[in-house]
Amino acid sequence: MWWIVLIVVAVILLVGIIIVGGRRARERQLENKRQEAGELRRSAEEKASHADERAALAKEEAERAEQERIDAEERRRKADEVDPDVET
Repeated sequence: MWWIVLIVVAVILLVGIIIVGGRRARERQLENKRQEAGELRRSAEEKASHADERAALAKEEAERAEQERIDAEERRRKADEVDPDVET
């Protein structure tokens, strides 16, 4: 009869160990996912910052190109004014 009690206690202990082990495994998994999410967020922030820098440079380049186009158009008009073969 005492061996039945011993088996019941052993089963209860085994179930308790399995439950605790499962909880720890889930906690480790959640922590790993939190770390991965943090790394992804940092990477996204870096890429967004880089994209903002590139956009600013592209805007500056576009502004310079527009100014060069305006200057070229102004020179063309001056050339037309100077050229005796162009009617104004």
